[in-house]
Amino acid sequence: MTSISVRCPHCQSAQSIKRGKTSCGTQRYLCQNTACIPQSFLLDYRYRGYVPEVKHTIIDMSLNASGVRDTARVLRISTDTVLSELRKKEAALESVNTALLRTLKPDEIAVDIQRAGEAEIDAMWSFVGKKGNQRWLWHAIDHHTGAVLAYVFGRRKDEVFLQLKALLEPFGLTRFSTDHWGAYTRHLDPEVHSPGKRNTQKIERKHLTLRTRIKRLVRKTICFSKSLQMHDIVIGLFVNRYAFGRTV
Repeated sequence: MTSISVRCPHCQSAQSIKRGKTSCGTQRYLCQNTACIPQSFLLDYRYRGYVPEVKHTIIDMSLNASGVRDTARVLRISTDTVLSELRKKEAALESVNTALLRTLKPDEIAVDIQRAGEAEIDAMWSFVGKKGNQRWLWHAIDHHTGAVLAYVFGRRKDEVFLQLKALLEPFGLTRFSTDHWGAYTRHLDPEVHSPGKRNTQKIERKHLTLRTRIKRLVRKTICFSKSLQMHDIVIGLFVNRYAFGRTV
């Protein structure tokens, strides 16, 4: 008699038992590993969009210059499946680099306050649906390490910058390098504000990386976001995974 070792496709645990059958007669299994969140699974899915590996690939392709239709065509699934899987990630996104914030200790900041307290701030233009519907990505990075500190989406208005400024307060920043746009001058003290392109080269390079890696951000293209939600989710996923180091 031949036996097959059944492993959970989510956590690779062998602690699985049978859990009845689907309406199509396919055997369903239950993962008994308490650390595994999606506990029920199948060994043979009729639709590829349900396979865990395909779900992971949807996210990977979206963050590497593939549009929704590109992803659906390559993986042989529907565009609705791609959109649905991306929307599921929205609740897990964070706007602040909490992992970096936890590493900042008061005694370390007191010893090297200039290195821990300098940031570059800039806004990157994009649009949703049409160029008249602008959507700006505001974000701040550490001037010395290039680590992204926080980000927000919105118009190029003072109130959006104030949202970003509020997110940056826990970092204890003592110097802000920006361009000459008026919102920075209006809401940053002259003593801590250094306007000019000389000290914003790293964040401009971040913009280039985003436009290269995310298809919907390329300036001259017919590939653009159709909805604000998907626009913010894809860019937010990229920042959370590659800048914050989070497994989302």
